[in-house]
Amino acid sequence: MEDQKMENLLNLAVDATPEEREKSLDLETGYDPREKTWEVIVRYSGSLEEVFALGIRGEELLGGYGILWVPQSLLPAVSNFPQIEYMEKPKRLFFAVNQAKAASCFAGVQEGGLGLSGAGVLVGILDSGIDYFHRDFRNEDGSTRILFLWDQVLEQIYDEAQINEALNAPARGEGQVTVPSVDVSGHGTAVAGIAAGNGRDSGGLYRGAAYGSSLIVVKLGTAQAEGFPRTTQLMRALDFVLKKAVELGRPIAVNISIGNTYGSHDGTSLLETFMDEAAGFGRNVIVVGSGNEGGSAGHASGVLSEGRQAEILVSVAPYETSLSVQLWKAYADQFRVTLVAPSGEQLGPFSETLGPQRYGYRSAQGETRILVYYGKPSPYSRFQEIYLDFIPEKTYIGSGIWRILLEPVKILSGQYDLWLPSHNLLNPSTRFLGASPDTTLTIPSTAGKAITVGAYDPSYQSYAQFSGRGYTRLNQVKPDLAAPGTNITAPAAGGGYERVTGTSFAAPFVTGAAALIMEWGIVKGNDPFLYGEKVKAYLQRGARQLPGFETWPNPQLGDNVIIVSS
Repeated sequence: MEDQKMENLLNLAVDATPEEREKSLDLETGYDPREKTWEVIVRYSGSLEEVFALGIRGEELLGGYGILWVPQSLLPAVSNFPQIEYMEKPKRLFFAVNQAKAASCFAGVQEGGLGLSGAGVLVGILDSGIDYFHRDFRNEDGSTRILFLWDQVLEQIYDEAQINEALNAPARGEGQVTVPSVDVSGHGTAVAGIAAGNGRDSGGLYRGAAYGSSLIVVKLGTAQAEGFPRTTQLMRALDFVLKKAVELGRPIAVNISIGNTYGSHDGTSLLETFMDEAAGFGRNVIVVGSGNEGGSAGHASGVLSEGRQAEILVSVAPYETSLSVQLWKAYADQFRVTLVAPSGEQLGPFSETLGPQRYGYRSAQGETRILVYYGKPSPYSRFQEIYLDFIPEKTYIGSGIWRILLEPVKILSGQYDLWLPSHNLLNPSTRFLGASPDTTLTIPSTAGKAITVGAYDPSYQSYAQFSGRGYTRLNQVKPDLAAPGTNITAPAAGGGYERVTGTSFAAPFVTGAAALIMEWGIVKGNDPFLYGEKVKAYLQRGARQLPGFETWPNPQLGDNVIIVSS
């Protein structure tokens, strides 16, 4: 089925065989093979009542967005409803992990004349959960600072009273009977501590930025087969914390330290446009880390000109179980795409027609099946995706150097970009040869209204090479600024502290700083409109520049870097 209301990847996933979906990195995400049901993101107008009347489960979100769980047989019927404008499938998300307080200037606003702590402002943490027993998230009397904890894995929301009941139990194990939510990875605990920990477990030494703020935490769910959260769960989490903040009548700074590489990197996916809509709901600031793909060699780009063929080299490591390549171009440009296998065998040129095309290549690793899908522009983007999915017949795809040839036919702009999946999924030597480190921001950090945060090393006052770089594909300046992201001391799940590195841990510095600014403006009455883009502007104006960069803004650090000590 080829449906113009459905994104390219969803069309391909529906057309693929069960075996192809199972072995693909991208196609199976959002599909429940037991129920033969797809989880889909929809943008709609009016009401979804007619859709729900079909027996379809769904959840309406802010701004005309929703999540539906649709039997595959009913996807055409759902698409036919005029109120359904567009549908996308979920994508997997990855946590951006690879002396920070000593390098910060928080002490001046926390303990100086301003006396800011984030009191009266909420901090939302959308992550792997939180160790709510950790003393950094408890008040002096031992009670919790967490107002709500939604565990999407357990499908349960715990409120302040329930968490306090668990904390008052004689032992941790007994308390976890009441509130059984656990931060297994510790990622969310570290992020929450940097943004809003009060440092009680260290006598105040490792106090976070907005140490007086209350928290709303969402432990993002993980699909059983994947072990990674999905974009749909992130959207539901953001919807939840923003609605709770409005219900409580308080401003909120929300931290998102998670992302993926799939998409056109121009802010036009439904996740990104949903976040832009959500940024206008209530008084909020949404902060997103730029990801850790800057040094992964997962992006290649160039400009194609008439009469000159371009060649992109992809090194595929031995024992790679699957691989996908996205090629994005202006729809107005026309060029032929051919894939050349490591043996020199030529697959293509591919036909520019809707529907999947299948090619086979036999190597020492067995047969590799290549699914090719030519997409069309969407109502929200004028760009075209050509998607290649490498699927093994047995276990591994053919290793070696694959070549992608681009032969111009009719060129207007000529710009092209290719992305591989997140480096978390690949062997280290699977990469583009001749890669470009620019435009390696992960999605949704490319959302326009988000504050996108890169990372720098405060010890050396230098850019952190892993940090995702801008600009966006449409040349929008991202990241917006940078913060410390290497060797940061943060609360550890189970108690105590640990050292962490990544843009995951740069973002919460900015989240905490945003909470302090909103406390000064909204809570203390100095500026009741100090939220959203206004906070971004204040942060950028107050940030400073690292040495060694002649041009500002720049793709590495954005406009400036925040909280650098003098």
